[in-house]
Amino acid sequence: MLLTIDIGNTSIHLGVFDGSNLIKTWKMQSVTERTCDEYSLLISGFFREADLNPENIDGAIISSVVPPLTPIFQNLCQQLFRVKALVLGPGLKTGMSILYENPAEVGADRVAGAVAAYEKFGGPVIVVDLGTATTFDAVSARGEYLGGAIAPGILISAEALTLHTAKLPRVELSKPRRVIGRTTVASMHSGIYIGYVGLINHLVNEMKKELGPGTRVVATGGFASWIAADVPVIEKVEPYLVLEGLRIIYERNKA
Repeated sequence: MLLTIDIGNTSIHLGVFDGSNLIKTWKMQSVTERTCDEYSLLISGFFREADLNPENIDGAIISSVVPPLTPIFQNLCQQLFRVKALVLGPGLKTGMSILYENPAEVGADRVAGAVAAYEKFGGPVIVVDLGTATTFDAVSARGEYLGGAIAPGILISAEALTLHTAKLPRVELSKPRRVIGRTTVASMHSGIYIGYVGLINHLVNEMKKELGPGTRVVATGGFASWIAADVPVIEKVEPYLVLEGLRIIYERNKA
C-alpha cells in the first residue's frame, strides 16, 4: 500500500492507496511546532482506528508547501513505516512539462493536482484549488503545465476584512440568502461569498479564452464542495485530486 501526504499551509491530508484505490483519508492541522514524535503518535492513532497495519505501507510520497515540515514527515515515514518517502520536487519525474519561467516556483500541490486532472480529464483543463490560497492552474491539450493565477483564499480574505477595519466583526463563512444584505453581517456574507463566485467565474472564463474550446474545469481543496454548486464554470469537484496526483507520480518514479 502507498501513503500519500499533502502538506499545506493550513491542513495536512493523508491518503492510503491499495493499488489505484484510495481506501482511507485523514486530515489534520498543519502545525510547524509539532515534532516528528507528535505527528507519529497522531498518525499511529489514525491507523489503529482504521484497522490498518503500518507494516503494510511499502511506499510513501510527500508534496509540501511548508518547508520546515518536509524533513519531519520524511523522518516519520522512515521511523513509523520503514520506507524512504519520495518528495515531489526537482528531480522527480512527473510526466508533465512545466512551462513556468522558473519551474521550481510552482507549488508541489499544484503540480500534483495538474497531473491528476490531465490523467482523469485530458486537456486542456483548469484546476481550481480552493484552499488557504485560491489557485488556478492551466494544462494544455498536450499535457503541459502552462501556469495560472493565485488569489487570496476565501478564509484569508474574510479574516483580512476583520483585521484591517475598525468596526467590521469577525463572521463565520456562510452562503447569503440574498445579494443585498440588510445587516453588516449579511452584507459581509454577500460580499465574501458572492464576490468569490464572481472571482472564480471571471478568472476561469478569461483562462478559457487563452486555452481554447473544450477546456474542462475541475475544483478541489477544502472549500470546493461548499461553493462549487453556485459556480457555473466548475464542472466537477474532486476532493482528493492532489492525493491522486501523488499516487500517479509515485508510480512513474517507483523503479
